[in-house]
Amino acid sequence: MSIDNARRYTREHHTALTLQRSLLPQRPAEQSAVEAASRYLPSGARAGVGGDWYDVIPLSGARVALVVGDVVGRGLQASATMGRLRTAVRAFADIDLMPDELLTHLDDVVIRLQREEGPEDGETSATCLYAVYDPVSRVCSLASAGHVLPAVATPSGGDGAPSRSVAFPDASIGPPLGLGGLPFETTEFELPEGSLLALFTDGLVRSRTRDVDAARAALCDVLTRAPGSPEEVSDRLLTALLPDRPADDVALLVVRTRALDPGHVATLDVPSDPTAVSGARAFTTRTLGAWDLDELSFTTELMVSELVTNAIRYGRDPVRLRLILQSTLTCEVSDASSTAPHLRRARTFDEGGRGLLLVAQLAEHWGTRHGGEGKVIWAEQALPADGSARNHG
Repeated sequence: MSIDNARRYTREHHTALTLQRSLLPQRPAEQSAVEAASRYLPSGARAGVGGDWYDVIPLSGARVALVVGDVVGRGLQASATMGRLRTAVRAFADIDLMPDELLTHLDDVVIRLQREEGPEDGETSATCLYAVYDPVSRVCSLASAGHVLPAVATPSGGDGAPSRSVAFPDASIGPPLGLGGLPFETTEFELPEGSLLALFTDGLVRSRTRDVDAARAALCDVLTRAPGSPEEVSDRLLTALLPDRPADDVALLVVRTRALDPGHVATLDVPSDPTAVSGARAFTTRTLGAWDLDELSFTTELMVSELVTNAIRYGRDPVRLRLILQSTLTCEVSDASSTAPHLRRARTFDEGGRGLLLVAQLAEHWGTRHGGEGKVIWAEQALPADGSARNHG
């Protein structure tokens, strides 16, 4: 009976671990906002594999979302719940929600899962940290649902050997997912180029042989002294904090921030006057000419014309046009109105209503994101196949 139980445990542990690894990112997402490295270590405890996860999600406007989370419980149930929550986060990220709004929606998902589960499954609960980094403004926005805050190491700016100042953001930690009715809060802070962020689950710093404060001090010490790539920093962190097999699962995500070359961003404040649309088109033509993207001028001018016209007609001041040259060409038009545009198919004799449909046809991807002061309509186009503009600047 003992041998049979051991075999059964080994088989279930292997199945849960295989499921867990299959639900985590298999390869780094293509984005240029950060250089990222990740690690996942299953626990050595007989309790089984947990529900820790991490993710790197490219967003519009050259931004990137950084996610780390932990499902309460172990075994196949925790791994399956982790996969469902990771999928939900990606779906919410795709519609460009603010961190606090995303966690609010994720909280609703966990509450629905609680209603679906049986008494034998236990109560579903999880923690999650969701951060968004913008390489244009170098601003990081984050919100936490019961999850430990990341360590942030910023370059000292001094001469000689590289050194860093390490701190934890002054941000509030909201309630774990699944409680419902309690608010989350987004915190924003600016990061110098080359900053390191270490996002992790509590298995990295909680141990029976060392208290949390000592572990956090050791983590800060590694980030202060550690040059090298995020891959090397990740290995040093695991060596310093986990000399033995961890008692709890560990998910670790280390990123180094990048800043977009100012020469790859062009911004125009647009007066709230229909006659200003021609000026926006001329600005677009000049900018694309400077970026050696003349072959995209015709389609980009059409999209700019439609988006700026809609912002002037239906939005509120200030209206702003922004062009971003990254791995794609992104056109953004922002205004102070929170009213989202509606994509519809115009009837034969309608005099308007075709602008947004035209943008959707011309762009590879397009969408809307809302902020604290209005909205942004964005549209992305692929760069020419020869890549002539990729190294411009």
